[in-house]
Amino acid sequence: MKANILKVIQYQNSLIARYIMRNVSVLFFAMIFIIGLIVFGNQFVLMVKASVSQGVPIQELLPLISFNMIRDVSLIFSLSLFLAIILTVSQMYKNSEAIVLNSLGLGDINFIVFIQPVVVLATLFILFLTTYAVPWAKEQKSLIVEKTKNASEFSFIKKGEFQEFKDGEIVFYASQSSTPDDAQEQNMEEIFIYASAKGRPLIILASEATKYTDPDTRSVYLRLTDGVRYQGIPSGENKSILEFDQYDLQIISGETQETEVVYTKIEGRPTLELMSETGNDVAAELQWRFSQPLSVLILSALGVLLGKASPRSGKSIGLLIGVVVFVLYNNGLLMAKGALERGEIDAWVGLWWIHLLVIFLTIILYKLRHGNLSSYLLAKIHIFYTKEKSNA
Repeated sequence: MKANILKVIQYQNSLIARYIMRNVSVLFFAMIFIIGLIVFGNQFVLMVKASVSQGVPIQELLPLISFNMIRDVSLIFSLSLFLAIILTVSQMYKNSEAIVLNSLGLGDINFIVFIQPVVVLATLFILFLTTYAVPWAKEQKSLIVEKTKNASEFSFIKKGEFQEFKDGEIVFYASQSSTPDDAQEQNMEEIFIYASAKGRPLIILASEATKYTDPDTRSVYLRLTDGVRYQGIPSGENKSILEFDQYDLQIISGETQETEVVYTKIEGRPTLELMSETGNDVAAELQWRFSQPLSVLILSALGVLLGKASPRSGKSIGLLIGVVVFVLYNNGLLMAKGALERGEIDAWVGLWWIHLLVIFLTIILYKLRHGNLSSYLLAKIHIFYTKEKSNA
């Protein structure tokens, strides 16, 4: 008889667990779509603006956007799951489903256990992102940026503006500038160039110029037409003046563009490689990578408690509090990471105290939700009041 009752209870709990997980999963993917659309749309706009202002080649634009998306996926997943849990539990209380489950002896702890399959899968995926995919994306993005940094300087010349290139070694001006369909070339008019050649000033004036890339050597040139080149100080003895019909000025050599870029930033290095090293920067980066999936487990329990509400109350309050908690939690981790990098806190303290603080606040909220803490405090106040009265 007891065995049959236990089987019925287990079957009932499995049905409830599947129902809750299905609701959480549906809202989880809905949140990912909404938040991802906002974040990725913003990233796309920012990268397009950067490509115009910094001269990033169009063929490198989509890879850079993709790498930025990979970087932000872990944060989007974490926030989406947290809000999905709050919405699911809140909706169950609003429909009085959770109240019926509470009458059957299923409380917050059971809800937390029921959603663990979804939470664990999300945690493992975020762990993969933070320890492998995100560092790889950051490394690839930096390699692309470094590789195209010099080449992109002359990709787009702004008309009517003095522009500095190569850290101020070259000052360039063009009154008119136009880019044809072929992005490898750019036509300019009324050119002024100031540069330094072996310590001697070099000034070039030309009526027209065309920026082009040699297909064989991949070197970038400015082909100047109908101009004059002044080299040396005008009042000096070694000055030289050269009039030309056509003059090719090399901007970037092909060897420079083909030079392999070595990436050394900690945030883009493999996790296993960092584990064999020491230092505050290394400890901060490693703890940050493991903190994001750990925060998912903690927030899943907190989300159940924030979603608990009476049928009359709205679910917007829980969502609003959830967003505030998530922002404070994430910013707290970032501040602790910065403090660890600067050596202001020890590595064994690191980012872990932020997690412990949120766990402590979750326990306090659980006690308040179930009246244990308030009953305990009221009992203490009552005992204190009774003792004072008896002494009087």
